[in-house]
Amino acid sequence: MHEAAGRAARAIPPLWPLESSVAVNPFLGQTGEPLEMTAARLHRVAGAAVTMPRPWYAERIASGEISDIDLAAALDAAPPTSRPLTIADLTRAAQTDIAPPQALPTVAELASAVSGFDWTGFVAERISAWASGYFDRGQALWAAPQGPNAYAAWRLTATHDLTPEIFGLTGFAANVAAAPESADAALIRAVEQLGLSEAASESYFHRLLVGLGGWAQLARYRLWQAELSGSTDTAVTDLIAICAVWESALLRKYQPQITADWVSALDAYAQPLQPTEDHHINAILQDAVERAAQRKLQTVLSTSMQPRPDDRPTLQMAFCIDVRSEPFRRALESLDPRIRTLGFGGFFGLPIAHRRFASDVVEARLPVLLPPRVTTSCGGHSHAHEANDRAKRVAARAKRAWGRFKLAAISSFAFVESMGPVYVAKLFSDGLRAGGHKTSSDPAPQFDPPLVLGARVDTAEAVLKAMSLTGPFAPLVLIAGHGASVVNNPHASALHCGACGGFPGDVNARLLAGLLNDPEVRTALVGRDITIPADTLFVGALHDTTTDAVTLYDADHPSPAHAADLAQTRAWLAAAGTLTRSERALRLPRAATGGGIARRARDWAEVRPEWALAGCRAFIAAPRSHTSGRDLQGQAFLHDYDWRKDTDFSVLELILTAPVVVASWISLQYYGSTVAPETLGAGNKLLHNVTGGIGVVEGNGGLLRAGLPWQSVHDGECLVHHPLRLSVLIEAPHQAISTILDRHPEVRTLFDNGWMHLFALDERGRMHWRYVGDGRWNVVVTPGAQEQSIAELA
Repeated sequence: MHEAAGRAARAIPPLWPLESSVAVNPFLGQTGEPLEMTAARLHRVAGAAVTMPRPWYAERIASGEISDIDLAAALDAAPPTSRPLTIADLTRAAQTDIAPPQALPTVAELASAVSGFDWTGFVAERISAWASGYFDRGQALWAAPQGPNAYAAWRLTATHDLTPEIFGLTGFAANVAAAPESADAALIRAVEQLGLSEAASESYFHRLLVGLGGWAQLARYRLWQAELSGSTDTAVTDLIAICAVWESALLRKYQPQITADWVSALDAYAQPLQPTEDHHINAILQDAVERAAQRKLQTVLSTSMQPRPDDRPTLQMAFCIDVRSEPFRRALESLDPRIRTLGFGGFFGLPIAHRRFASDVVEARLPVLLPPRVTTSCGGHSHAHEANDRAKRVAARAKRAWGRFKLAAISSFAFVESMGPVYVAKLFSDGLRAGGHKTSSDPAPQFDPPLVLGARVDTAEAVLKAMSLTGPFAPLVLIAGHGASVVNNPHASALHCGACGGFPGDVNARLLAGLLNDPEVRTALVGRDITIPADTLFVGALHDTTTDAVTLYDADHPSPAHAADLAQTRAWLAAAGTLTRSERALRLPRAATGGGIARRARDWAEVRPEWALAGCRAFIAAPRSHTSGRDLQGQAFLHDYDWRKDTDFSVLELILTAPVVVASWISLQYYGSTVAPETLGAGNKLLHNVTGGIGVVEGNGGLLRAGLPWQSVHDGECLVHHPLRLSVLIEAPHQAISTILDRHPEVRTLFDNGWMHLFALDERGRMHWRYVGDGRWNVVVTPGAQEQSIAELA
């Protein structure tokens, strides 16, 4: 039973707190199985679909977006089913809507059905009321009991909570008091009372955790963080024990009425998991729509473009691989043929733990898959800096304390009554001003403690080679992180840089610029075959993805000799921002002109200040020449990579194991929030309230909501994100890719089970090889050749 509880816990994805929220793959616990098996699993434990409703596919078949070529290819790639399927079968199935999935019942649901009282909602509300205090990160002034673990803390609260007694669950507090003191023993006791078999336990435990929504995911996050540091945390399995205690209490109360139904449910939980034909058909239709998107992408990449000059560029600018960078890069390069842009993970290879102030909160500005390796701070040790640092720390703490006071239970109503008039001016200001770009006033960040020369040189060499930036170098090279300027948005950190752990990328960009401007580092790099010209200046920058304004931190490294270059660059950046805003305004509701976008960023009533990564569908690691000038519509992660310079394929290994995995988390979060918004999404942003400083609930209580708000994937009339699993395109020998996947089975399983598609590009940037699983590749054939087999499949 304990092992089953552990497996059920790992079937739940983690949820990062709002202060550093990042995209998480909601199917993280199911990546070891294909889509149709996950469909069967989530059908059983969540009542959730993992594909779109059938009419969505029927519309695309009728419009020609999904062609017979795509259906034939998806059929050919699908595993065998109980009866052979044809293209005609798929077309008919798409036109036949099916009933939505229904989860197996819990005791609480059966009790609700026979009593007429919503015990399911009641139990969720009581657990949520406790969890919001137990997991609180500073919002509540009334601290909840902690205890040695989550179960002990809940037990202490539940023995004094008379609410269940008032609503008819007589003796519940006494029963909890009589329960074992350890979560393990309490779980075994509840399992015996419920009559749960070993075969049924894992699915049933998974069902209980899914019913807790974001609370279970937050507890899973605590386990994730603990394991990063080599320890453990029992909160997520404690939640299973807590739910089981509630279930056993309800079974005692309603046993005569629900025994037969409960025995049937236990038998259903114990049945081996097996996808139905409908699950298989849905998975094939999903694969077909993704193949249609891949055909369209192949057409775009096959378009011939005017070659760019090979001589020294006038300006180089490194962006994060984020899909929001693609339109800006395209706009900037259109202004002058000697402008070059490149893409790299927005933490720029610097796995840092950053302190903005000398003794303030540490910010892990790196992908959540990695632990920090170096510490940094806003530099300087002068008396003036220390005084400024002290003032900023005091102001930041006062702001946090004031915010907690405003939200606390004992002060919220009094605060509104007494302080409301003071905020009138601020409300008018926030609502009416056009808004501007707020830039950081922090001093240039520094490694703290300083790195020795050898470490600085090793870092600079590794980053430059990983970026495929080893020459020629322009006179001015910008390293641009990205962030988002929004107000009144609990999920603001989700709009920042995912590669920086949900923080803006300015600190990492400024650090790298300082490292590459270091004369000692440059001198040492010459001995490693990287020569940076003396007249090259690196400058950190920040791309605001909400307003498409770019801030340059040129004051970090004053250079009068580059004044003219900087002035020209600012003009180019302003022009590129105008072009990008005009393009983005066509997609954003009520943003008829580019000028309206800046105002949206400061509008505290705006639920869609930007689309973030909605629409993401491809990851391309190749030389920029393969994508430059091609309109990828802000839907592709672009990572510069030249395998010819990667002699040992170490950079390729880094790309496959870090940025590709992070991009898959982003892609699948958007996918899950679109296909199953009630289960895997965060609900309606208009109803969100922050609880515990950690997440949001809809309304004034209830379950913590994870995933994306509906407004992040839907514009009010139609979807803006089409749920497509990520297509990864890499220009590299496919044998080298296979070798790396063999060394990293946790990455290979994402491709083997279809959570991402993988292609190897040829030297002209066209899809040449498709990975089909189990280490096998097929040559990508042209549509004309595919048509020869369609008649047979039909």
